[in-house]
Amino acid sequence: MSFSPLISELIQSLRILPGVGQRSAERMCMHILGKDKTGALALANALTTAINTVKHCQLCRTFCETDYCSICTNPKRDHSLMCIVETPMDMLAIENSGSFNGVYFVLMGRLSPIDGIGPKELKLHALASRLKQTDPLEIILATNATVEGEATANYIIQMAESHHKPVSRIAYGVPFGGELEYVDSHTLNHAFTARKSIEPLNNKIE
Repeated sequence: MSFSPLISELIQSLRILPGVGQRSAERMCMHILGKDKTGALALANALTTAINTVKHCQLCRTFCETDYCSICTNPKRDHSLMCIVETPMDMLAIENSGSFNGVYFVLMGRLSPIDGIGPKELKLHALASRLKQTDPLEIILATNATVEGEATANYIIQMAESHHKPVSRIAYGVPFGGELEYVDSHTLNHAFTARKSIEPLNNKIE
């Protein structure tokens, strides 16, 4: 069966969502058109508003609607502790665990040369600028325990060392290959409690 051009376009648009294949997109499309047009219009309006309004926090780079997010502007947070994560979802997972009361820097990805993602694409110059402008007592690396996450962590360790900033890494209970957003709160709490300081690598970024 072939769908009309507009229906086919809607189906393909739905497939940009993670985990949504052709059949799932078709079922969503049929539900939207046949059972919940009001909800679909509300969704379309929310998407349009969010895309036109949401931007990056100028300090930590997470998503927000203002120049600075609520965490970066919260005087009750410990601004001497900076946790570096890959995505806003990782940041949310840590917040939900209740194990960290510092501030963040969100990379919005991880180093992956095979995908053409290097320091420039991650805007690591913004992290370097923040390290120059602030004086964190500790930088906590919470990149995911994947090959790309490890490579990203090692690069940031060198950056931190060049600015003479102490670095630690969460480790306890986070399995290799695991993604932080899928790790339970209890495990994340232990990961922060049992974090370990990282010894200097004694080499420089080229």
